[in-house]
Amino acid sequence: MRLKTIGLIACLSSLLLACSQQQASEAPAPPAPDVTVIETKAQDVTLYMEFVGQTGGLKDIAIRARVEGFMEGLHFQEGGDVKKGDLLYTLESQPFEEKVANRMSKVAEAKTLLTYAKNDLNRIKPLAEINAVSQSDLDAAVASHEAAISSLEAAKANLRASKIELGYTKIYSPIDGIIGKTQAKVGDFVGRDPSTDTLNTVSQVDTILVTFYITETQYLEIARHLAKPGQADKDDREPTLELILIDGSVYPHKGRPDFVDREVDTTTGAMLVQASFDNPEKLLRPGQFVRVRAQARVIENGILIPQRSVMELQGLYNVYVVNADNTAEIREITVGPKVGSDWLITEGLKPGERVVYEGLQKVKDGVEVKPTVADVNSTDQE
Repeated sequence: MRLKTIGLIACLSSLLLACSQQQASEAPAPPAPDVTVIETKAQDVTLYMEFVGQTGGLKDIAIRARVEGFMEGLHFQEGGDVKKGDLLYTLESQPFEEKVANRMSKVAEAKTLLTYAKNDLNRIKPLAEINAVSQSDLDAAVASHEAAISSLEAAKANLRASKIELGYTKIYSPIDGIIGKTQAKVGDFVGRDPSTDTLNTVSQVDTILVTFYITETQYLEIARHLAKPGQADKDDREPTLELILIDGSVYPHKGRPDFVDREVDTTTGAMLVQASFDNPEKLLRPGQFVRVRAQARVIENGILIPQRSVMELQGLYNVYVVNADNTAEIREITVGPKVGSDWLITEGLKPGERVVYEGLQKVKDGVEVKPTVADVNSTDQE
């Protein structure tokens, strides 16, 4: 009886196993995952280099006191516009006026002495001609006259110097521009330490200069680009530099480099470059930090794909490519520089291939997918 029961259980187990295998074989396959792909295309890709720079005025002129004295007046609005020749500061002038008056008296005294010496010479010279006086008397009269002339010239020179010093008590703007915050107030003693050396700065900002540094490698790359036949003439016609402001906006006016320093700094391996940008709206001010973007070179028939399509693992870069049978296959690629939100692909992809853009987590190598081509324009905006 026990053997019959065991046999029955074995038959039932075999029957159940066969039924489960049949149901498994008849179960439907999972649907192909939906993925978004982009179609690669060949295009000319412009590569740029960016540098951190700092702005300065076309002219940044420091205003300094050239004589010592107490500040008596400020005649400008801080941060406002000034014109060339506008009065900016006045210093106390009484000591210098006194000095001028004293030098004027010295000039008058020297003129009087010259008159006496000239009269003596005019009186002695005819007498010497008839030997009525000795030759030594004539020589003394001539010497006195010449000394008086020299004394007068020295007195006049001292008077001119004192008038110049008096003129320094009024400080005028040397250029048209914008003046900054004053470093000296009324009542401050200026023109001598420990007082403030620079009173203010006037900047001409209708044109802004930007200084930045490039590495020796970058310099060689730019130089080779400009050395191409016809490239220098083309660059002479078109500005090649752009400014990116601190808020990420692009400055509307392009600029051109003014000069590259003659040598590479041996301590930093960098070269100083200066560029100029028109500033008609006065948007830029001296001292701003900006990014300077320069065109480096153009890659012909380059392929760009979004960075989010690229998978990186231990320095290797891969993408999923959907073939004609809608099967995803993983492919190793070689990437170049980043261009905005895209990556320049130097090896591994050809124009017209479909690369998975969205749904990477659903894809495996050799799995069939259901691709939808993405709108390239909307992809670029993300």
